[in-house]
Amino acid sequence: MSGEYILEIENLTKDFPGVRALDNVNLKVKKGEIHSLCGENGAGKSTLMSVISGVYPKGSYEGRVFYKGKETAYHNVKDSEKERLAIIHQELALSPYLSIYENIFLGHMKTSFGIINWDYYIKESQKYLARVGLKENPATIVSRLGVGKQQLVEIARALSKQVELLILDEPTSSLNDDESAKLLDLILEFKKQGITSVMISHKLNEILKIADTVTVLRDGKSISSFDVKKENLTEEMLIRDMVGRNITHRFPERNSVPGDTVMEVKNWTVYHPEYHAIKVVDNVSFNLRKGEILAFCGPMGAGRTELMMSLYGGSYGSRSEGELYINGKKIQLDSAKKALDAGLGYISEDRKNLGLILIQDIKTNISSSSLGKLSSFGIVNKAKEIAEAERYRDELQIKTPSVFQLARNLSGGNQQKVVVSRTLLANPDIFIVDEPTRGIDIGAKTEIYNILNDLVKQGKSVIMISSELPEALGMADRIYVMNEGRIKGMLRHDEATQEKIMHMALVG
Repeated sequence: MSGEYILEIENLTKDFPGVRALDNVNLKVKKGEIHSLCGENGAGKSTLMSVISGVYPKGSYEGRVFYKGKETAYHNVKDSEKERLAIIHQELALSPYLSIYENIFLGHMKTSFGIINWDYYIKESQKYLARVGLKENPATIVSRLGVGKQQLVEIARALSKQVELLILDEPTSSLNDDESAKLLDLILEFKKQGITSVMISHKLNEILKIADTVTVLRDGKSISSFDVKKENLTEEMLIRDMVGRNITHRFPERNSVPGDTVMEVKNWTVYHPEYHAIKVVDNVSFNLRKGEILAFCGPMGAGRTELMMSLYGGSYGSRSEGELYINGKKIQLDSAKKALDAGLGYISEDRKNLGLILIQDIKTNISSSSLGKLSSFGIVNKAKEIAEAERYRDELQIKTPSVFQLARNLSGGNQQKVVVSRTLLANPDIFIVDEPTRGIDIGAKTEIYNILNDLVKQGKSVIMISSELPEALGMADRIYVMNEGRIKGMLRHDEATQEKIMHMALVG
């Protein structure tokens, strides 16, 4: 093995029941570089990283993995961590009820006669927090931090293990633009310190900004590798290899002619679920028209998700005040079921915790909101349930060998399609979609955009929360801009720009 490379993978193949996740993959990562891995959902990126880090032990795959010139035989993640290889998964693996410093050293604290020197670890944690730029008190409970700061705690934990190879799986998928920029700068700083990074990302602009080398996976195979600067790599070149074709229009064209108002919210205020005097949403008013895509933009913590969850049957907050009208009729919705019965459908940004029952199969997840339609005299028609699941599997191109596959075994993009399928089967008139394309690839994004366009063609209406400004600009008829729980302004499609949205959010 060449001393130039810290990581080399030869002919790696990994099978799951009914699925070949990796098919003869080859990869080389140079010491000290930032190497990005990209591909559509289901391409095998996360599986590959899990093999490298010991999540899938030696013997569960075919092929060879070499780290620092030596073939690995890891049985678990602890084995790879001992050799200074660390992985940070897309779903953060922190203990929410422990402090920052306890999370940093969890699993590798040393004791003296069975006693932990807590003062030492508090002081020691400050070194790593300084390296990642986190100024919080080390004794702060992790659940009180935002997602961006929790991400930094994960990285501080990796640094505490004297990491030489850092693997980051979609590190910016849950971060706003400012937090993402800071994290990318941090990865560049690690490069200066001699740390090698492998970053999985769907955000092509971020890849091109910091990566030295990019490898593309498609359908479990390694398709191509690029030297970013030497080959003048562009987003179009990456997309071509990721999806196997050119995508000329990322946002499908449509002629939008919104009709009458179908939903109106007046003076809506939502109070924090635990601190009942704090307003999370403050006196918000807006309207939605028939056949319209209405976007809500704003920085992380602006109150967009809290607003929509509170409207959807009081799913967020200790209490809400204000008025909600659907088709001109004032209504009160005190449960998610009543919201669905009133014609509202909700697709959560948190598909794993709020969108899916991971231990259930695809069929059950798709049918769970529509059992009344699929039942006679209280008994579910199993044949009809399977037929509907198969229909959406085909229409949304969910990559799975069977609708009896457990939801937890699907890739992120295919999990998202299952969540969308369930809402489509319920057939509401108003779809609230919260970050519908978060953490999914360009091909799956295009499919989701087409679904939203088809809905408005049918006369449905869509409220879309998006942190990706190009997405909001490419899809929405109107954009409401929120910050600090308030609506700062509204822009029509023909007048909206990224600069105007950011100015409106921050200045008003």
